[in-house]
Amino acid sequence: MADKVNHPKHYNAHPSGIECIQVVEHMNFNLGNAIKYIWRADHKGGIEDLKKAVWYTQREIERLSRTDKLRK
Repeated sequence: MADKVNHPKHYNAHPSGIECIQVVEHMNFNLGNAIKYIWRADHKGGIEDLKKAVWYTQREIERLSRTDKLRK
C-alpha cells in the first residue's frame, strides 16, 4: 500500500528512484514548486500542473528582475 502522506506515488515515480523532495529541498520556494509540478505532471495533474510550473517560474523571473533592479 502506498504512503499517500509521506511518499506519494506521483513524487516517487521517477525511473531513477529519486524522490522529488530530495531535489527540490535544495532550491528556493518558487523553483522548488516549479520542479515539483513538472515532476508530477505525468502522474497527477497533467496540463494543469505544467501551467502551475510556468506560474512559479514566471514569479521567480519577476523576483529576480526586482532584485537586479535594486542592485543597479
